Amino acid sequence: MLVSVAAVGAELSPGPAATQARPAVVDGRLIMGSVAAAGGVRAYTLFVPARMPAAGARALIVFLHGCTQDAADAIRGVGLNAIAERDGFLVLYPEQRADAHPQRCWNWYTDAQTQRGAGEVAVLNAMVLEVARANAVDERRIALAGISAGGAMASALAVAYPETFTRLAIHSGLPAGVAHGVTSALVAMRHGAEDPDALGAAAFRTMATHARAIPTLAWHGAADLVVSARNLTATARQWAVTNALALGAPPPGAAPTERETVHTPGRYDAERLVWRTVDGTVLAESWNVSGLGHAWSGGSSDGTFTDPKGPPATEIMVRFLLAGNPQGR
Repeated sequence: MLVSVAAVGAELSPGPAATQARPAVVDGRLIMGSVAAAGGVRAYTLFVPARMPAAGARALIVFLHGCTQDAADAIRGVGLNAIAERDGFLVLYPEQRADAHPQRCWNWYTDAQTQRGAGEVAVLNAMVLEVARANAVDERRIALAGISAGGAMASALAVAYPETFTRLAIHSGLPAGVAHGVTSALVAMRHGAEDPDALGAAAFRTMATHARAIPTLAWHGAADLVVSARNLTATARQWAVTNALALGAPPPGAAPTERETVHTPGRYDAERLVWRTVDGTVLAESWNVSGLGHAWSGGSSDGTFTDPKGPPATEIMVRFLLAGNPQGR
């Protein structure tokens, strides 16, 4: 799952050949569609569970795939639909076009594609709103997640349209605004983002009158050789600062509010950090997984770029994403 740009010629294995039970059979249905907006046309796959709350009380999670993937691959590897069927929420999988990027990467490092009112962020936001309204989703319960290039684009999308999303989860991605072209993208991927506090303040300024807190969960493999794990701390720190500013709270100190080692029998260990305001509101949370490379933690080997031996990122992210927004909107 390369977070690559057109100039990158790296070749990667899809990940460990570990095995895992196949995803549970679900009764919901898949709906294919497309949306046209200022940023062009993009297709999507929408999962609708067989049983869900009444109109107006429904939640939606938007999931952005990584490079070389599509919606079907993400569905197989991440296992989000089985949890959506169990818990009764919808899942939207936008798809990048091959003619927009040769490896189907979201163009997270291109200013023209990440600024409000144009480019890929514009069509993605239009898609989310159209699908949400057509399916009677509670617009206070729209969350956003992504992996790799999709994680980096999710961060950019949340900065461009903060009023649309209540919570954010970024797996193996990068902070918003860290790159403005191929060269800076490669530097950030290889060496990590610099000065995340400045990136957080910049994101808040970009949100402008639409600014609001979007609690963020960042997840990364300590053994990631594609996107430096330094981006984990930078992403979490950026959003901790952005969210504190949006709440009118003092920026958090350098040290996290909470720190714990998470041990799951039969899986890699992880370090979990949490940043909160003085009144306990979550600003950002990070998971640094020992032994995990550039792969979805705890995913199924039915999809590409997954590692079943990681902690169950999908289950943990769903709990985080559906917890609500501290500003109630």
